[in-house]
Amino acid sequence: MKQPFVLHRPMACRVMQTIDADTLSGWIGKSETALDQVTTAPLKALSATLDRLDPEPRTGEAIPPLWHWLYFLPVHRQSDIGPDGHARRGGFLPPVPLPRRMWAGSRFEFINPLRVGDAITRTSVIEDIRVKSGKTGPLVFVVVRHEIASATGLALREWHDIVYRDMPSGKDTPPATQAVAPHSDWQRKIIPDSVLLFRYSALTFNGHRIHIDRSYAVNAEGYPGLIVHGPLIATLLLDLLRRNQPDVQVRAFRFKALQPLFDTAPFILHGALQSGNEVKLWAATTDGQLAVDATATLS
Repeated sequence: MKQPFVLHRPMACRVMQTIDADTLSGWIGKSETALDQVTTAPLKALSATLDRLDPEPRTGEAIPPLWHWLYFLPVHRQSDIGPDGHARRGGFLPPVPLPRRMWAGSRFEFINPLRVGDAITRTSVIEDIRVKSGKTGPLVFVVVRHEIASATGLALREWHDIVYRDMPSGKDTPPATQAVAPHSDWQRKIIPDSVLLFRYSALTFNGHRIHIDRSYAVNAEGYPGLIVHGPLIATLLLDLLRRNQPDVQVRAFRFKALQPLFDTAPFILHGALQSGNEVKLWAATTDGQLAVDATATLS
């Protein structure tokens, strides 16, 4: 029997919580299925949010990769929302007793395009849960596998990596930074103001307050400003590829968040052609620190 991971959190009133790895592992294999349809209104709204001049989407057209995030939205009742704006723990996702929850990265296989008008089904399975000890305290990693299909068959697979962690303390040391690659073929500067973050939150029905509530982000979670959504950065990176190579087909994509980006400063999107069929993509701070690292594999 594994011993429970005991979390001591320094606060004004000292709190002790137990992370029971055996209890959390009971969520592995848990699944849920959702139905939706690829409608045009979210596509037009995301195009505007990304500052694109796309034509009206037409029935039967393929949607860009990652735009599936506009569908299967988390429509939890207001009474089911927790203090951070997410749904309360213990439904589909495990009841991890750590306050910070972040999108650490994702991996994708694009098999068949999703098309405007398609009736689509998403099956989600909790594939793995791991409890670890990091420099800033306990960490819990959860991997969720999503499979989305239409009438023509399986369209894509996604592995979504979620990390849970404790609130920061005064003794925490900042994570080591990584310098960006010295060369990129394309760049685009993004100014992540609160309007951009609100619009993306609204499009994905994401109530997480770290993206839209500055007082909460700064005073409750200790961040310097609003956090730019990981999926938004990933979408912007593939949009950079699309702007510069509009005819390519993406077969696979992966991204990893290395450090958060905030609405307090611009950031730079980069892309670099690699040998073979890969494109390196990354987002960096204006002083050259790597924030999101990604790779697209082309057909």
